[in-house]
This record gives sequence, C-alpha cells and structure tokens, in this order.
Amino acid sequence: MRYKNILRRFINFIFWCIVAGIAGLAVLVLIYGHDLPDYKKLATYTPPVATRLYASDGSLLIEYAEERRVFIDFEDMPKQLVNAFVAAEDQNFWTHPGIDIQGIIRASVNNAMRLMGFNTKFTGASTITQQVAKNFFLTSDRTISRKVKEAILALRLERSFSKQHIMTLYLNEIFLGARAYGVGSAALMYFNKPVKDLTLSECAFLASLPKAPNDRNRAEERRNYVLRRMVDDGYITKQDAEIAMSEPLNINSGFTAQMEMDFQYFAEDVRRKLLDKIGRDTLYNDGLYIKTTIVPEYQRAAAAALAKELDSYNKNKSENAPKLQGAIIAMNPHTGRIVAMSGGRSFRESSFNRATQAYRQIGSTIKPFVYLAALEKGYSPESLILDAPIVGWRENNKEWKPENYDRKFLGNIPLRFSLETSRNVPTVRLVEQIGVPNAIETAQRFGIYPENINSNQFNESLALGAGETTLQKLVLGYSAFINGGRVIEPKMIDYIEDRYGNIIDGKPSVQIDWNESLLPPVDEEKKEPLSDPQSLYQIVSILQGAVERGTGKQARVYGHTIAGKTGTTNQVKDVWFVGFSKNLIAGVYLGYDIPKPLGAGAGSHMAARVFADFMTKALQNESNQPFTVPDGMTFIRVNRNNGVAASQDSDGMIINEVFKPGQTPNQPRINGNQTEKPVIGGIF
Repeated sequence: MRYKNILRRFINFIFWCIVAGIAGLAVLVLIYGHDLPDYKKLATYTPPVATRLYASDGSLLIEYAEERRVFIDFEDMPKQLVNAFVAAEDQNFWTHPGIDIQGIIRASVNNAMRLMGFNTKFTGASTITQQVAKNFFLTSDRTISRKVKEAILALRLERSFSKQHIMTLYLNEIFLGARAYGVGSAALMYFNKPVKDLTLSECAFLASLPKAPNDRNRAEERRNYVLRRMVDDGYITKQDAEIAMSEPLNINSGFTAQMEMDFQYFAEDVRRKLLDKIGRDTLYNDGLYIKTTIVPEYQRAAAAALAKELDSYNKNKSENAPKLQGAIIAMNPHTGRIVAMSGGRSFRESSFNRATQAYRQIGSTIKPFVYLAALEKGYSPESLILDAPIVGWRENNKEWKPENYDRKFLGNIPLRFSLETSRNVPTVRLVEQIGVPNAIETAQRFGIYPENINSNQFNESLALGAGETTLQKLVLGYSAFINGGRVIEPKMIDYIEDRYGNIIDGKPSVQIDWNESLLPPVDEEKKEPLSDPQSLYQIVSILQGAVERGTGKQARVYGHTIAGKTGTTNQVKDVWFVGFSKNLIAGVYLGYDIPKPLGAGAGSHMAARVFADFMTKALQNESNQPFTVPDGMTFIRVNRNNGVAASQDSDGMIINEVFKPGQTPNQPRINGNQTEKPVIGGIF
C-alpha cells in the first residue's frame, strides 16, 4: 500500500509537471509568438548572390558581392555533404519537429556536469531548423527570449516546409568563413571547385566550419571529428573515414575569386559602368552572369607588352622617383568590342585608368584627320606641300616658328610623304590652306575632340594636336578609317543574365527574327558615314606607308599588313601610337601622370614597340588580310619623293599610289620646277 501511494504521488508530480510545462509553453507562445517575423517568405527564398564577371572564353574574372554566395538547389547537393552537416550539427534532423528534445536533455546534463566540475564541454541544443530561424530572422543575442522565439519559429518552419527545403535554406545561408556564405561559395573559396566535385574529406571539412569558421589551426582535427560522427551515424564505413582522414586538406587559402592582375583595369571599368547603369544593390546581390568582351590571350599579351616597355624605361629610376606610366587598349574596329585594356603599371599602385580616364595632348596622332580633310577637298596623296621655313607667324600674341623633328626643310614634297614622315611645317601650311575650322571639324566628326568646343577657341595649335583626348577616343576615331567611316561605341559587355538564366541586357549571339511576310528583317537605319570610302582608303594607304617606311617602322609585324601613326607632344612629354590590321586596332600611350619630358632617346618609337609586341602575339595564328580597296580606285607606280609617274621619273623610291577617279600623278619638273600641280604653300 505504501508503495502504491508513492507511485501515485510520483505520477501526479509528473502530470502536474507536464501541465505546468504545457502551461508555461503556452504562456511563452502568447508572450513571444504573436509578433514573430513572417517566415512564409522563405517559400520563395532568393538570397543575395554574387555577380560574376566572365571573359569572352567563359573564364571567371572576378565576382562582386557583399556576401560571397553561390545558390545550390537541394538536388544538386552531394549526398555526403548533406550527411556531413547532419552528423556534425543535428543528428536527429530528419526526425525531430524543429526542436530536439533528446538534444536538449543531453545538453542540459552535459552543462550541469560541467558546472559541477566534471570534465565535459558546454554544448548547445540548437537544431539546423533553429539555426535557419536565427540566421534569417533573429539576432545572435544569448537571451532566453531569443531562444524561445527561435524554438517557436523552428516549429512553425517544420510545419510549413519540407526537410529538404529547410536544409536548402541552411546550406545556402550558413557562414563558413573567408566571407563565404553557403556551401557553394565555400567550395570555391577553399577548394576552387563546385560542390558536385567535393571529396568526402572536403565535405567533412566544410561541415566542421560552422562552429569556428575562421579557425584553420585545427582544420584536420575538426574534419576527422565529423568523419567519426558520420561513421557513428552510419553514413560511411570506418574504412571510408580512414581513407578520408589520410587525405591532406589542400585548402586553397590564396583563392579569393580575384582575377589576374592583368585584367583589373578592364574589370574596374566594367564595374563603374554597371554601378551607374544598374545600381550597387543589383550589382552586388542579384547574382548576375556578365559575359564581357575581353579576350584573355590578348589581354595578357597587351599587359606584358606594356609592362616590358615601362620596366625597361623605369629600371634605372630611383625608388622614390616618379615612374613612367602608360596604357594600351585594343578592340575590334568594326564592332567596338574591347578585347584588351591595361591602364597603367600596376592597378595596386593606382586604379586610375590611363586608357579611358586620362585626357592628354595628342600631338601628331591628329595629323591623319587633318590630311583627311584635305583629301575630302580633292587633294590627292601626291599633291605637293611646301616644306620651307615659316617666319613671322603669331598665335595668341606669341610668335611661333614651327620646326620639323630633324630640323631640315625638303622643299616641295607630296602630301603622302609629309604624313608618312610626320613633318610639322608642311602640316602647318596644309592647315592654313584648308582652314583651321575644317581641320578641327574633322577631328570632332571622328570623336577625337568634343563637339562643344567654342569656335572662338579654334586655332592652329588645336588643329595640330594641342587639344586633349583619351586613348580610347583616339582608337575609336581611327577605327572609322577601316570600318567604312562608321561611328562605333566601345563595348565591354556582350550580355548579362539574371540568376535564372534570363538575358536582361545584350544578346549572346546574333538572332534573326523573320517577319510575317517571311522576308528578312529590315536593318536598323544606318547613319551617314563620317567620310567617303575613297578618301578613307587613301588615308589607310598612307598610314600603311608610315609603318612600312615612315615614322612607324617600329610597329611593323612580320607577315601582316599594318597601318598606323606615331604621336609626340612638345618636349616629348607624351608619346603615342595607334595602329591597326584589317580586323584589330590598338592604341598605346606613354607619359608621366604629371607631364614632364621623357628625356633623351625617348619618343613615339617606344609606343610603337609596345604595339608591335602586342600585335605580333595577337595575330600569330591569323593569316594576312590586306585592307579592302573601294571601287573606282586606281593604282599607279610613282616616285615617292615627288609623286611623278615612275615611267617618267624612276630616280628614287617607287611606290604604288592610289588615286581617285580623275586624279593623276604629278608632272615631271621642267627647268627645275614642277608643273601642272599647285604647291600648297598658303601665304608663307
């Protein structure tokens, strides 16, 4: 009887404890459960995901993210990766309702024994579902109220979502160190591979990270703990664990999803443009796939060519002395697709992009536009210009005496010869003859100078290259010489996809849509060309001569037809070269950030060397492609020195000259004077 009374009292005690527990739980739910966050939005979970920038060949350049994350669906998670996290974090995940009663009891006993002095560790009892609740909706404060809210949310999550969905939320949101959020990003950060390629050892390592994500000192020890837990829970055999434990953890600690240094100027230019276009939040959190125009082998060749020349010049400079800077940009002249860009010696030293941001005087690189203006007015490549001293010329109340680089005067010389050898005095006379406004207007038409220059500012100096522009604008202007006189815009991005693979800007390939009548679609209205094709080809032919026998000899590329023009400003403060083959154009600039003379022996040949080094590598697998000749042109062999037909004067270098309809070679001299061709001399 006595034992029955004791048993009855014990049962009553248990009953009232349960009642009290239920009542207490009800009170807690009433207190903390009425204003909890709306957990139902997790049904359509779209976490912030890193935007990735890719080269034209699909290789990753860089990622933009405030939190590095790669979203992975549950069905794409390796089974052993999921098992590793369950074994390490929540052994009863697949069976508990959101909170683990066994885990709570076990943690309570362990913690009580720890407080009583036993050698046990403090342990928690948070389930994976509770961690999801905390990570998405709550803080990490260690308070009773937060733990109660966490438990209530966990129970509600389990009633609303499948275990697989909860696991997907967890594995994509958990912080795993190195700014990596989720297993997809962590796999790339630590092992430079997608999750599907992770080994058992690597899965166990990732599963060990939530407890101490930034502690690498005990990496193998914690990995081995997870492997032993997987054995205990029946996920793997002991032999599997031993094999995995014997594998070295090749953690790729240096991998930071950053591209090679060679690509950073280009990537930064893309980033700035995207910030202006789509905003920071979209760029850094929407998981965009951005396919750029950059060609890795071209980019490496361009960066190497520029670095070689700069290093050669700077090698004897003291550590604290200013270093020569430079830039190179290469693009397709028909589409504007930028295939290579380097904006300086080192992006780490300076992110200022001298290819797109530096406005500098362009010197003699303006001359092709001046000479084009003359060709448009009917002059031929063999029209004679007087190369003789100019005296008494004043500009802005200052007297100026133009000089040639060799301090010599050659008398009457053909327009071609003057441009090929970049002579200054004949160019001054040509500007005066065609008119300063015409020379400047041509440069404006091709985008070299801005269109808003006040006509009161027009002067000979501006027409002769004293104005400023960027290397990119100069290259775009030269592109029109070989693309039919078309205005093109620089293109750095082919297309952009959102995280679901939908194209939101650009297009990956040319798509033809047929109209209802089954006729080809009407092309977009084409703008008028910047100049006539015959005049453009004459300029191209002259610039080809500049490379073959003029100031651009250093830019020659064996086995390839190349045209281009050197440029040097006063006192050799800036040096340039812009050149092109039929389908590739590149420009090079060298100079100090704070302009000063480059010194003895320096000149535009330095920029031409950079161009040649780059183009030699870029064209090494290409066949030679001569420039396209427009209809109606005639080639006649002439004496380069005077433009007389070779049949009448072969005493000199004989070249093939290209003439428009109605144009002819010069007549031979009679009594020492050239006849029937006016000498362009202006008032001088």
